[in-house]
Amino acid sequence: MTHSSNNPSILIVTPEVTYLPDRMGSLSNYLTAKAGGLADVSAALISALFHQGADVHVALPDYRSIFRDRLAPFLRKEQRMIRSVMPDDRLHLAEDRAFFYLNRVYSNYGGENTKLALVFQREVINNIIPRVQPDLIHCNDWMTGLIPAASRELGIPCLFTIHNIHTVKSTLSVIEDRGIDAAAFWQYLYYENMANDYIQIRETNPVDFLASGIFAAHFVNTVSRRFLEEIVEGRHDFISMHMRQELINKWNAECAVGILNAPDPTFNPATDEVLPFPYGPADHFAAKKKNKLAFQEMLGLIKDEKAPLFFWPHRLDPTQKGCQLLADILYNIISKYWEQNLEIVFVANGDYQRVFRDIVNHHQFHGRVAVCDFNNRLEHLGYGASDFMLMPSLFEPCGLPQMIAPIYGSLPVAHDTGGIHDTITHFDKEAGTGNGFLFETYDATGLFWAIDEAMAFYRLHWKVKQKQVQRIMRQGIETFNHSVNARQYIDLYEKMLQRPLIQ
Repeated sequence: MTHSSNNPSILIVTPEVTYLPDRMGSLSNYLTAKAGGLADVSAALISALFHQGADVHVALPDYRSIFRDRLAPFLRKEQRMIRSVMPDDRLHLAEDRAFFYLNRVYSNYGGENTKLALVFQREVINNIIPRVQPDLIHCNDWMTGLIPAASRELGIPCLFTIHNIHTVKSTLSVIEDRGIDAAAFWQYLYYENMANDYIQIRETNPVDFLASGIFAAHFVNTVSRRFLEEIVEGRHDFISMHMRQELINKWNAECAVGILNAPDPTFNPATDEVLPFPYGPADHFAAKKKNKLAFQEMLGLIKDEKAPLFFWPHRLDPTQKGCQLLADILYNIISKYWEQNLEIVFVANGDYQRVFRDIVNHHQFHGRVAVCDFNNRLEHLGYGASDFMLMPSLFEPCGLPQMIAPIYGSLPVAHDTGGIHDTITHFDKEAGTGNGFLFETYDATGLFWAIDEAMAFYRLHWKVKQKQVQRIMRQGIETFNHSVNARQYIDLYEKMLQRPLIQ
């Protein structure tokens, strides 16, 4: 590993250094870009690049209170991870009193978040970029959306990664009052209305942060290729027309790609300290049965190692996650597979918890269905004990549960959309291929069909199942990891730089 001065330098600009799984939040969290998987991905990418010898630098806010808070282990995890591999001269903290006393990355008040974004970008543009003099800048999400325009003016190639489809707007006068010389690059920003003259628009024509990042960046990427295609095709109403048009422009110019995120490395059944019986591909068959019995006893379910166990580990949000599809057919599923003791476990927060609890209480399904609040320990146990993972999402920008589940030998039952499409293929018994069960038509009937497909797999001879799950686990471990993720980013950097990243 050499960090040669001859290597091009990469400055990764990320507003988050925290990791709170997206499955812990609600749809509003997703749409308002509260702390999510961005930080985990950023930290893992930075570490992988550095270990492979890249001249990588990182800029992030100096959240002093968060970094020192004993009570916020999630909020310090990735910051520690970055510091463990990054020399101090490569870690560039944007210092301002606006960050020092925060106890979370994002405020509940939109105006406060805009202020924090402007302060962060001011420090990056005015101090960190001149200090590092990078050959390429990699920005992440709306809080860095003005930097690609500054990068254009400076003649530095810029990659803009979209993790969350959320934006804020602010006028040039407010931006400049925060110390950013937007007059130097105003023509590279994206405005709410047509902008021809700087003086006329300065006070009245708001700048869209996310659209500006897309518009000004040399390359753009989303966190799955299929989700990017769906935006370009106009499949999602929640994507604004102007945002879609900017992505269409980048797509048509062959300057837009999709690069998947990867699960946290702690999701590994062989080393998972939460599991009573850890296991790998070779010995999964017996260990998963033991984990299932322990999980059933813990939750008060029927104890039966032969019972097919379905697991729901992500938020119960009907707008995105499709939980209403399962609610519509829950009684019929349990009834159809009554003799087989089919069981379903929810480890998830969200408004639909009450709906499922009502169904369980009304039909007395307590021995067959468990509805639990999300917690990290139960989540790991669920993956280690289950046979199948349910994910009937209406849309999925990337998704992580469908990548974690195969690593644990739990096969996804999911809607064929977004990141799910890019990571899961329907099981084919004859060919011995596939790693889950996909339905294409987004309705309860489609989900029921996919569950029936999963149950057909479950009824196969145990030797056939054992061989296939072993294959699926090995492929998941090899495919869904940050080394693969980092290699794709390195390839994209090299394409943008038109030269090798590492000499």
